[in-house]
Amino acid sequence: MSKPGAEQPITRFLNYLDTERNASRHTLTNYAFDLQQFFAFAEHPPITAISAIDIRRFVAHLSTQQLARRSIARKLSCLRSFFRYLCREGALDHNPAAAIPTPRLEQRLPSFLDEGQVKRLLTTPAGRKWQCVRDRAILETLYSTGSRVSELAGLNLQDVDDISGTIIVRGKGKKERLCPIGQTALKVIDAYLARRPKRLTAPQALFVSQKGTRLTVRQIDRLLVRYVREAGLPRTISPHSLRHSFATHLLDRGADLRSVQELLGHASLSTTQIYTHISTQRLQKVYDQAHPRA
Repeated sequence: MSKPGAEQPITRFLNYLDTERNASRHTLTNYAFDLQQFFAFAEHPPITAISAIDIRRFVAHLSTQQLARRSIARKLSCLRSFFRYLCREGALDHNPAAAIPTPRLEQRLPSFLDEGQVKRLLTTPAGRKWQCVRDRAILETLYSTGSRVSELAGLNLQDVDDISGTIIVRGKGKKERLCPIGQTALKVIDAYLARRPKRLTAPQALFVSQKGTRLTVRQIDRLLVRYVREAGLPRTISPHSLRHSFATHLLDRGADLRSVQELLGHASLSTTQIYTHISTQRLQKVYDQAHPRA
């Protein structure tokens, strides 16, 4: 834990992120850990004594621990935001992290399923129990809307509008967006709701566990991993892969990048552009296989 000299500024910063920037609980947890880790490494100097050298030493230390570059970049982003906040408060006259370069990130293309694999996955929960119908509804909703697993876990009954064919999704930073949802997914959701137990601990939650509580992200992750295995799909396919497949298939079928950005809830178009690389790769592969002079 950081000593009292840093504890109060950290608490104020996290409160600022929560109340004014609407940061997610996940972000707050990560930032709290990152700041405590930094001040522990720097041996708790006064806030005003922190220099760019201290931050460079911290980044070098993280590199020796073989931490992924993306994790190092996140921690550095946290420090920049923290010291920028203190400058705005008047507690510092400069940001010691401002000039520290971000590690060059490797660009990893996300794993995704082709349309045949998606169909195989969506039809894998084939039992007659209400939990199997629930699981089919979960898979259909994830693919139909491109929602994150955390967003799906937070869905409530009133978020689904059968008449307009939309759902309200609460994304990162507590931002809400309206997502279209297909008729196939809506029909499976209706079938699930007709069969799920009436006595529930969390009756407002859309997807509930056998105990009647809201399904957690971890529980949804586990059931997705199980169905990926049962469907005989590659082990590289993750619970996030349905979201990647959603975006890739939309672009393959002619959707414009800006619309896909809105549907995914990305703040920046550059985040969505990764999917254009996937589509280009697939086109190149098809060309190489099909063209007689490729």
